[in-house]
Amino acid sequence: MSRISVRGFAVASATAVTTVGAVVGVASGDPQHASTDNLETTASDATLLADIPSGQQAQVLTASLAQQASAQSAAADQASLKNAEEQARIQAAHNAKAKKQAADDKAEAAKKAKEAKEAAAKAKAEQNSIKSASAFAVQSSYSASAVQAMARQMMPADQFQCFSNIVTRESGWNYTATNAGSGAYGLVQALPGSKMASAGADWQTNPATQIKWGLNYMDSRYGSPCGAWSFWQAHSWY
Repeated sequence: MSRISVRGFAVASATAVTTVGAVVGVASGDPQHASTDNLETTASDATLLADIPSGQQAQVLTASLAQQASAQSAAADQASLKNAEEQARIQAAHNAKAKKQAADDKAEAAKKAKEAKEAAAKAKAEQNSIKSASAFAVQSSYSASAVQAMARQMMPADQFQCFSNIVTRESGWNYTATNAGSGAYGLVQALPGSKMASAGADWQTNPATQIKWGLNYMDSRYGSPCGAWSFWQAHSWY
């Protein structure tokens, strides 16, 4: 078997192999290492090619190039697979987070709906429990505590304290209290007292009638007894 131009052909062949190796090295992120390895490969391959018959050297070189290309393709496929797996992991995490948020929102909406339903039921029950002035038997006289008990039953629970604050300061819960100077009369010191006749003819002697009138006045002018109390605190009258 002849060995024609073995040295020159080996150097050229090794250079081609080195070039392919360099490309693979750069693709793997280590150009310096690839360069060093390829120099070694060049010397080694040059020796090997020198020992290969000239008729087979082209085949060997082609096979080497094909192997290098195959390795590079496999590395690219591996990187692509890794990237796809990472994207799938990120998407799965995003989907899980969105699913949890949707479940939390649904639970919160259900909680609020339940609370609103319970509040409405409570308000309805409270409204049904409120008594009208006519629900109380007429008496010849009433103690302050009896009048307060009547008032509690004639208005929403959250409005009683505000109503009480005003009445305490206006009349001390005395349904016959009269202001000698102005003529204001009764629990809420209506001025003139005869205004309370719109709530009942017994406005002078029945505290329930006075409470009814006082509530209507506070609701129509201030929105509620608590609205009237806020005004009273700022002006000392209402």
